[in-house]
Amino acid sequence: MEKKWALVTGASSGIGLAYAGELASRGYALVIVSNEEQAIREKGVSLSERYGVEVLPLYRNLAIPGAAKELYDTCQEKNIPVEVLINNAGMFFFSETLQAKADIVGKMLYLHVTTPTQLCYYFGQEMKRRRHGYILNMSSLSCWLPYPGIALYASTKRYLKSFSRGLRSELLDYGVSVTVLCPGAVATNLYQLSDDLRTLAIRLGIMTRPEKLAEKGINALFRQRASLLPGLFNKIATPLVMLLPHGLVRWIMRTAGMVKLDRS
Repeated sequence: MEKKWALVTGASSGIGLAYAGELASRGYALVIVSNEEQAIREKGVSLSERYGVEVLPLYRNLAIPGAAKELYDTCQEKNIPVEVLINNAGMFFFSETLQAKADIVGKMLYLHVTTPTQLCYYFGQEMKRRRHGYILNMSSLSCWLPYPGIALYASTKRYLKSFSRGLRSELLDYGVSVTVLCPGAVATNLYQLSDDLRTLAIRLGIMTRPEKLAEKGINALFRQRASLLPGLFNKIATPLVMLLPHGLVRWIMRTAGMVKLDRS
C-alpha cells in the first residue's frame, strides 16, 4: 500500500505532539516540525519506535519570511506527498498590544496568519491536483472574544477561522476538506497551573487534555466537518460571554488588575 503522510507543525510538545501521536496511531507517516531542535528530534525517535511509522523531524523557525515555501520544498525534494496538513504552530502572550515587543507581535502574525496561509496555499495546490487531502487549522475559542490583553491573539485566531471557512468552500469540489478547530483552555504548560488545579479544571470541563483534543480534532477532520468547538462548557459559556458589553469587560479586567494602565 502507498504510504500516507501527515505534516504537523508545532509538534515537539502539547497539542501538536498529541496530533502527531493520534495520526501515527492511525498509520500515518509523519513530518513533524518545531523550532525546538533537540525536542523535535527526540520526539521523532519516540513516535517512530512507539507506533512503527516513518517520522521525519524538521527543525524550522516558522516565524520568518519564506518558512512555508522552504518547508514545502523540503517535502517535494524528499518526494513526500502530504495528505494531511495540521497547522498547529502558534504562540500566546497576555499583554495589551502596544505594550508588547515589536518582534513578538511580528512573530505572532507570522505563526498565526502568514505561515499557515502559505502552507495551505502550497500544500493545498498539491492536494487539489491529486483531488484528495485534509487541512486542519488551529483557531481558538478566543476568536469570538477580542478582549484587552488578547486583542492580537484573538484577532489572528479569528483570521484563521474565517480563512479556513472560505478556503473550505473553494476546495471541497476538488476532494480537499478544510476543518478549523476552536478549542478553549487545553491542559498544557501554557497556563503554568499546579497539577491539582489542572486536574480540577479538567474534571469541571474547563480544560481539555491535549490527547483528547487531538482525537476529537482528527475525527472532525476525517468526517469532513467545517468546524469544531469542543466541550459542553465552551458551547454554553461562549454565547453568554459574548453578550457582555466590551466596556464592562474592560472595567472588570482593569479592576482585577489583569491589564493595567500605562502611566509612562
